Amino acid sequence: MSKKTRKKSSNTTGKRVATKVARAASASTGKSATKTRTAVAKKAAAKKTTKKTTKATAAGVRSKASHKAASKPLKREPAATVTSSSAVTLAEGATAPGFNLPRDGGGSVSLKDFAGKKLVLFFYPRADTPGCTREAIDFTRLKSEFVAAGTEVVGISADTVKAQESFRNKHQLSVPLVSDPAHEMLEAYGAWGEKSMYGRTFMGIIRTTVLVDSGGKVARVWRHVKVDGHAEAVLEAARAL
Repeated sequence: MSKKTRKKSSNTTGKRVATKVARAASASTGKSATKTRTAVAKKAAAKKTTKKTTKATAAGVRSKASHKAASKPLKREPAATVTSSSAVTLAEGATAPGFNLPRDGGGSVSLKDFAGKKLVLFFYPRADTPGCTREAIDFTRLKSEFVAAGTEVVGISADTVKAQESFRNKHQLSVPLVSDPAHEMLEAYGAWGEKSMYGRTFMGIIRTTVLVDSGGKVARVWRHVKVDGHAEAVLEAARAL
């Protein structure tokens, strides 16, 4: 083979090798770029997923918080307004009207049962409602002090005997609870009258307390009673008799 032929062959071979090397390098670069783009895409997708998860978690937390807020006790409804009391107006100094009505636990209670003793009669609208519960608990809490003052305490409402028993058991009340569904005693003591709420007028119990002295006379009458501190005020009045 002549020198020219060998030189030409060598050049051709070199060019082929260089071309292969360039192609290999280009392919390698392409693969690397593809891998890089794939990795970047995966990271971007991971970030989006994380953001979605974070938003979902935050939404869940807000939802739970909203649910908890909604489960808070509702505000008490406003008390009914008394528009007029019953026809009977019990005056201080008058003879206490007699009564004989069923009570919680069976049996009955009458005015004669308390002859020679001072007696507190508290009339409440409905058993196991917030205001009535606080009032009954207050009188129960002070029962021993009323006894020391020679005074008995009786609660009266239009609830059934069964409802009065449930009320007593639920709140561990120790004062007798009288049932007057026919409103006979309620009317006799002026604790029944016309009331209104939300534009609706109806007949109902007016929260009233009557203190009867040991001679059977009406010593004090509290009408439209406010529960807070009321039992204590009645106790002081009983002690003063």
